[in-house]
Amino acid sequence: MKIKRDDTEVHYQYAEEIREKLNQDTFAQWLGIELTEMGPGSAEAEMTITENMLNAHGTAHGAVLFAIADFVFAVACNSYGKTSVGLSVNIGYLAACQKGDKITAKASEIKRNHRTSWYEVTVENSNEAVAHLSALSYRKNDYFVGGEEE
Repeated sequence: MKIKRDDTEVHYQYAEEIREKLNQDTFAQWLGIELTEMGPGSAEAEMTITENMLNAHGTAHGAVLFAIADFVFAVACNSYGKTSVGLSVNIGYLAACQKGDKITAKASEIKRNHRTSWYEVTVENSNEAVAHLSALSYRKNDYFVGGEEE
């Protein structure tokens, strides 16, 4: 039997199961990204820049900043328990990060409808914003928690 579901209700009903599933991202684990907060349409994570994350100039590689931004985007758009995948992203690099910097990425939902959702992500170190990402996701029909959608 298929049932009509409210995304926010699904989030609160299955928040722990959703968080557990999204924390299984092995690439994020490998980078040392830690999910610190998850709400309906939002997420926050942090990581520390290590020696193996530096580029040829001795600052954090852009791919590392993109990775943490992409991770919180993925958590935010999947936070309703409905399978969502990235369609497009645009990132701007605003400042350099150094080895030892602890960076935090925060994603927030701008707009969501049945098929797509839009997010803004800011990555900061202790001093300033270091990257900004705008992202669009595609929302599939299926939920990865609970029953089926009508």
